[in-house]
Amino acid sequence: MGRPYGLLRAGFPYVKTIGMRRVTNFPLDLAIGKDLTLYVLCRSGGAAQIARVTYEDEDLKPIGGYGTDDGKFQLPAAIIIDRDENLFVSDEGLHRITILDKDGKFLGKWGEYGEGEGQLNRPSGIAFDANENLYVVDTFNNRVQKFTRDGQFLLAWGRSGTGVGEFNLPWGIAVDELGDVYVADWRNDRIQKFTADGKFLSAFGRSGSGDGEFNRPTGVAVDKDGDIYVADCGNNRVQLFNAEGRYVQKFLGDATLSKSGRAYMLTNARPNRLRDMANLEPQKLFRKPKSVRVDNEGRMFVADYGSYRVQVYQKEAIALEPDQIVPPLRAPSLATT
Repeated sequence: MGRPYGLLRAGFPYVKTIGMRRVTNFPLDLAIGKDLTLYVLCRSGGAAQIARVTYEDEDLKPIGGYGTDDGKFQLPAAIIIDRDENLFVSDEGLHRITILDKDGKFLGKWGEYGEGEGQLNRPSGIAFDANENLYVVDTFNNRVQKFTRDGQFLLAWGRSGTGVGEFNLPWGIAVDELGDVYVADWRNDRIQKFTADGKFLSAFGRSGSGDGEFNRPTGVAVDKDGDIYVADCGNNRVQLFNAEGRYVQKFLGDATLSKSGRAYMLTNARPNRLRDMANLEPQKLFRKPKSVRVDNEGRMFVADYGSYRVQVYQKEAIALEPDQIVPPLRAPSLATT
């Protein structure tokens, strides 16, 4: 199914919070598996692991762990999942990609430190295309590289700078259903869009805290409608843009206590009293969201790094036919209905 001609944006309500401290500590990224199993990549100081968490019950299974051995991580940065629910994890400390099955069994690794073709210097964001070729943000080399899933080098583009197609410590990456590639250009405070072979298409964003501006964007995702989501980490928010890069709305956080958080609180009297005495308004807000992911059902998952949790929202939109919406207007104004 192709993209809709237009959208009736009916809302984007908050749904739930998943995880808590000691369950999803400092979540950097997440992958969405079958039956809404979440693989939450957690990292802080000398600790790193994947928390496999069920969407409904929050049953937890830790995967991986800190270290340099096969199947371990030093500074993991991003996680994605293939059709067989195998996990691919970038590690900026070990300059490699690690592959595990859904239960944490080590399947393979590839990558080595350097600046030559196929070499990596602190890889961060990773994304599959439709053929499960792997795009890797090679952060300290200020470029994007494309590999086969088993690590064979295919192509690369980018260099250090502020111009078109140049990067300054890029981080997040996404590939849409058309094969176009979106890169969160971290220090340049913008999103750049490219073809599958690295030809520049467009860019949007600039430094700042206003609508459509960024302060160190770390994650980017694209849904089936072509909408673009950006984890605007330094501004403690997620921003939504349409397929042309026009600002639509922002999300500041609406968290409630997760299921695991409620169970913990009910067995701990002191935290209950502290929460009873606290101003709860700030507790719902994002704190340094590092990643945003979307699924085919319109759910948005935000890795709320500073609050040890994942916040979930549900997109409500209706596809429109050409006779249901007029062409773009030169000076639009929206009336409240």
